[in-house]
Amino acid sequence: MPVNHKKMVMGVIVGNRGFFPGHLAKSGREEILRVLEAANMEAVALTPEESRYGAVETREESRRCAELFKRNRERIDGIIVTLPNFGDERAIADALRLADLRVPVLIQATPDDSEKMAIAFRRDSFCGKMSACNNLRQYGIPYSITTLHTESPDSPEFAQDLEWFAAVCRVVRGFRNLRVGSIGARPTAFNTVRYSEKILESQGISIETLDLSEVLGRIERMKDNDDHAQAKLAAIKEYVESSNVPAAALLKMAKLGAVVDQWMAATEVTVSAVQCWTSIEENLGIVPCTIMSMMSNELLSSACEVDICGVLGMHAMRLASGTPSALLDWNNNYGSDPNKAVCFHCSNLPKHFFRSVKMDYQAIIAGTVGKENTFGTCVGVIKPEKMSFARFSTDDTSGKMRGYVGEGRFTDDPLNTFGGAGVVEIAHLQKLLRYICENGFEHHVAANLSTVASAVHEATTRYLGWNMYWHGRDHGAC
Repeated sequence: MPVNHKKMVMGVIVGNRGFFPGHLAKSGREEILRVLEAANMEAVALTPEESRYGAVETREESRRCAELFKRNRERIDGIIVTLPNFGDERAIADALRLADLRVPVLIQATPDDSEKMAIAFRRDSFCGKMSACNNLRQYGIPYSITTLHTESPDSPEFAQDLEWFAAVCRVVRGFRNLRVGSIGARPTAFNTVRYSEKILESQGISIETLDLSEVLGRIERMKDNDDHAQAKLAAIKEYVESSNVPAAALLKMAKLGAVVDQWMAATEVTVSAVQCWTSIEENLGIVPCTIMSMMSNELLSSACEVDICGVLGMHAMRLASGTPSALLDWNNNYGSDPNKAVCFHCSNLPKHFFRSVKMDYQAIIAGTVGKENTFGTCVGVIKPEKMSFARFSTDDTSGKMRGYVGEGRFTDDPLNTFGGAGVVEIAHLQKLLRYICENGFEHHVAANLSTVASAVHEATTRYLGWNMYWHGRDHGAC
């Protein structure tokens, strides 16, 4: 499916220092604006009429830049500081402090040409970047840096860094004033997914609850020919092959989906976590998997067993990649390969994950509540693809958020099982599993068919202040 990103808006600060060539500031501003336009990003920057070369060097120019940013506060996703020459580090820091946008900041420095080191073309951005970073640290302003110490704005390296930075910005913005739907109670057997609602609230994440009895009551009162139910029924049939599923079960799913859609819209909830085992099966006679799969596939991530922190991991990677996330169990070893495992769920995986998919019954619960009450799972094998994984958790003893991220790949290894499953290969998997067990993390993990671990780690650690482990990180890279 195509990547779904809104057009990003970047504030731009062009650094300048008077005794360095002014034409470098002028051309540097023009270059960064061209690059952002080519990347389909809107720039908010001073013009040459508002400051010398449209750059920031004096206190007055810092104030003008800050006022411009504040007028666009609701639109700006991040700020790029470009240093076409050494730049004035105090002016840059002052502009950011006065604007007080509290969005991610990227520091880029343009390299010198070794053939042009005379005063007319010398930049010294290599050195100026250190001074800018030093001042931002003094001011308590968090910032990100490019992969290489100096990169031209029109270089392939900066293009990759810009894409990465945009993902960081999307995660940070997406967690600002986030509202999460908690539908039903945590199943008694799932102590694993306990969490602290108060810790999440301290992070700007609010939980909106809906008792399962309210859901069932609304479904019972909904007529079979209700427009919302019929529209959802048509959407279900279009979404997944369901010819072997009883019509009565499909109608129940449609009503469930309609009720949840209406509630989420009314309460401005973005993502959700839903109770399943075994109340919905016993009281409604279906599993909610297909409805949750459809929501996740539409980028409205939904996790099972009221795993609120699980859906936060799904949401972070969805924001970073623009593609659907799934929630899986770290479930089985795969033969004797220490770097492979089976990831599995019953399943509510989004269709985006599967090689092919059909609707069926939930084989595990069927033995308890009867096959006729368990239709609605999305069954298939996960397609071979690169993947990122993430897990967040509330650390109730420290009062902080913690988690881990990493990357691997789903393989094309044969797997004969039920539900939704795939074989994952991760370098040094045994080290990761030991880390999970030693630190008491949950058995659920969010997955996304992309490589966004770096962006999620940067957003959560540098800008959200969470304690995160990055499995497989190359410590030689920025």
